[in-house]
Amino acid sequence: MKKIIILVLAVGIIIFLGWYTFGLMKTEGKSDKELIEFSIADTSTVDKVIITDAFSNTIEIIRDGKTWTDIEGGCIAQTNVNFILETFKNIEFKGYLSDNSHAQFTKLMSSQHTKVEIFQNGEWLKTWYIGPSAQDHYGQIMLLDSKEGGKSDIPVMMKVKGESGIIEPRFFADKRKWMCTNIFAVPLERISKVEVKYFQEPIRSFTVTKKGNTMAVFQQGRKLNNVDPKKIYLYLQNYKKIHFDIANYELSEKQIDSLKRTTPFSTISLKETSGKVTKLRLFPIKSNFEETTEFGDLVDIDQNKFWCELQSGQVVKCQFFVFNPLLLGHIYFPMDLGSMGKKK
Repeated sequence: MKKIIILVLAVGIIIFLGWYTFGLMKTEGKSDKELIEFSIADTSTVDKVIITDAFSNTIEIIRDGKTWTDIEGGCIAQTNVNFILETFKNIEFKGYLSDNSHAQFTKLMSSQHTKVEIFQNGEWLKTWYIGPSAQDHYGQIMLLDSKEGGKSDIPVMMKVKGESGIIEPRFFADKRKWMCTNIFAVPLERISKVEVKYFQEPIRSFTVTKKGNTMAVFQQGRKLNNVDPKKIYLYLQNYKKIHFDIANYELSEKQIDSLKRTTPFSTISLKETSGKVTKLRLFPIKSNFEETTEFGDLVDIDQNKFWCELQSGQVVKCQFFVFNPLLLGHIYFPMDLGSMGKKK
């Protein structure tokens, strides 16, 4: 009887050990493979990405045919998307962390990380949790949550194939960094009218009209004679590619409201043949020292950059170097500026 009991116990122990070993092998297999499979081989099927940073800022971008937009269908910088998709495809395993550091990094990542939710063909595929950089700054400490493997509780080090540096800077939720910088991208044939107004120097204001092949230039409502049509074409061609310099990282909401209540130094209004109107309001930036204008006057206004209120109401910073071909009508047309530029 004792032999039978011992035999039964032995068989039971063998079955238990077999079950336990299988469980360990399954878990280890999962940790070694499924829980480090961050990469996505076919990024053409990725159609939505949600990025949330450590400050709870969120940006959601969606594939719309061959381009990507924000959640409202607005324009976003496609180069940013390309960097992300390349990272999805080329990310690879770098190495494990030491066992005694797991608790430290798990705790750190629970409170401070960038979350990247990835959707494929309309369904959630996986989520990256991007933590601090690797100790050698060649790679990033990350966690993975996926359909196949679930959420890992073991941070690992990842890197981008063939590149040095860290991964986290590619994934930002600050919407200002996602803004399209283009303001005008209007070909000549779509332009119907351009009006540039100066409020402190009205004599510099001018209007260009185009109806079919008939074009005209007006200075303060007076039609200019002897205008070279080639110069009008040259001027209007400038509206094919105009970008702002940088989003607003300086002015608070209160300061923006105050700025908008002041009188701009100039406005630019472009009307397209479809009836669409784009109007910009340009505001000076005060300089800490006197600068010389194109007319030789000394002013305490920045001669390199200015604030611009876009049609959407957003305020961005622009360069005179980019906008001067739009603003300086006298370069193209025989405008009479009177005594402007003569020192008093």
